[in-house]
Amino acid sequence: MKVRGERECQDCGTRWRYYETGSIACPECGSIHSVGIDDHTEHTDTPATLDLTPVRDRIDAESTRELAEAAAERCREYTRKRGFIDAGELRPLDPTFVAAVELQHVGTHLAREMRHSDPAQRYFYDLLGGADDGDRPAVETVPSTLRVPYGLAMATAVDSYQRDVRTYLDENPDPTARRLSGRIRDHRKRIEALDGDVDPADANRLVHAARDLGSYVTGDESAFVRAENWLAGIEDDAV
Repeated sequence: MKVRGERECQDCGTRWRYYETGSIACPECGSIHSVGIDDHTEHTDTPATLDLTPVRDRIDAESTRELAEAAAERCREYTRKRGFIDAGELRPLDPTFVAAVELQHVGTHLAREMRHSDPAQRYFYDLLGGADDGDRPAVETVPSTLRVPYGLAMATAVDSYQRDVRTYLDENPDPTARRLSGRIRDHRKRIEALDGDVDPADANRLVHAARDLGSYVTGDESAFVRAENWLAGIEDDAV
């Protein structure tokens, strides 16, 4: 959506940046009577921090199912606020967002299951340990029981990012980027059609391709080749 990022309080005169607070309320006096004093600019992100410490602090007291449910909900709240256009500028598909989406899907899956395999539990706890710093377990360690939620998580992360890429390209046309985005979309839809049941390595490649698409759109011309290489790896596996 387009917003006026520079605001002024009509009650006390304080000026601030909506991009930094995500609120029209004055940070000084709390008044909601404020006006925008600049042009409307595309902005989809909201200031948000993923902190999984409260969930980790309960590891000794609660079951895996309870922790998985709590982690998933905390990640859901975080990803709901996040976007990738900040004051008109396209931002990268950052590791913390991807990790949060993955933990949300893995946590939701484990919260529904009556029993959890040891590999699935280990993977969950490894992900819980570092997701707020953008750290994820290696794709080679994804257990077979988590193959589906992993695939769906990667497709979801890519879809979220591509929505903002398309919005950015509406204002900053680039036919080459549009075509590359279309190829990424086709692979994402394939993962969704298979309910996430794809090789985790291919799902992970798609995230890298989407990230490099963003880098290309914002000026890194070499990122186009990297994105094509990630997609070629998926297509080679499909042969």
